[in-house]
Amino acid sequence: MAELIDPTVRLQASVLAAVNEFREDRDYPTPWFVNDVDPPALTDTAAFAAYVKRVLSELGEAAGRADWFVPMTTLWWAEGDQMLGRLAIRHRLTPPLEKAGGHIGYDVRPSARRHGHATAMLAAALPIAHSLGIRRALLTCDETYTASQRVIETNGGQFIDRVGDKRRYWMPTS
Repeated sequence: MAELIDPTVRLQASVLAAVNEFREDRDYPTPWFVNDVDPPALTDTAAFAAYVKRVLSELGEAAGRADWFVPMTTLWWAEGDQMLGRLAIRHRLTPPLEKAGGHIGYDVRPSARRHGHATAMLAAALPIAHSLGIRRALLTCDETYTASQRVIETNGGQFIDRVGDKRRYWMPTS
């Protein structure tokens, strides 16, 4: 059964395969996290371990980070040795994240889509967001991305409004 886990070097082969799938997918834009993977991590085991360490360190405030950075918890949706998706819980929001991004973002690798993983991932993330002090989470999705709209609404998201090409939802975390 799939579950949210901390990023781990144990899943290196599967993560790299997922990155390639995301890059080859012509149906959806490449998720930002794919471009955030340090290029050496794609070919070098030690660099992949450093990448995992960096992702795990994003939990806290840190000097020298980009001014758009907010602390976030990154989790991988995995079953056995297969990374099926990635989820990030942003601990707080900036004005740009209030318009597009929200508290929780998730991506399911193309070969694992349409199996209920996004809905299950988001449901599993809500108690974690609550434990971080987020009582209601803001989620956003593209106006044209009906699958993500269904995921959010199935998990209790209440439509707020549209900002540009994004739909915004409030979602209780408890």
